[in-house]
Amino acid sequence: MKMVFVSLMAATLLVACGSANRTTNNSTSSNEAFAVPNSVRENFNARYPNARNVNWSAYDAQAATTIDWELNGWNALNQNDYMVTFDQEGRRYTGWYDRNGNWVGSTYTMTDYKGLPAAVMTTIDRNYQGYEIVKVQQEFWRDMTAYEVKLKRNNDDKVKLLVDANGNIIKHKNKD
Repeated sequence: MKMVFVSLMAATLLVACGSANRTTNNSTSSNEAFAVPNSVRENFNARYPNARNVNWSAYDAQAATTIDWELNGWNALNQNDYMVTFDQEGRRYTGWYDRNGNWVGSTYTMTDYKGLPAAVMTTIDRNYQGYEIVKVQQEFWRDMTAYEVKLKRNNDDKVKLLVDANGNIIKHKNKD
């Protein structure tokens, strides 16, 4: 009886862990379950030649909530476009490509805020005294690097900023 239970649990886990997306060891591996056009894959491989653990999927608005699309002004995407997650330089990135293979942008969540450029920290310290950093996403697009910074004060007052590496506030948004 124990053997039947163990076998059923193993089969259930295999089915539950299955996915329409296939993780690959590098960016050049094929993905039989999810077809990614060559133009998209080639653009990705050129931009991220050292990427590992690459996982492609169709763009999913629910999964794209790691960044504020309105704040950074990126082009709207739909299910005909592509999302990729991958590892590079010890970080887990998410990237987006349109159906024509054009790179929209990439991001990763910063866990060590000490890694923020001094100019960004100076801007926050000068303009948002009393706020604490809640979350930071480093974002890359159009040959630009910016930081999406979520701040809060007293649990009520929340602000979201998009700040370039030189400390210039690109956009400011009060959060409800």
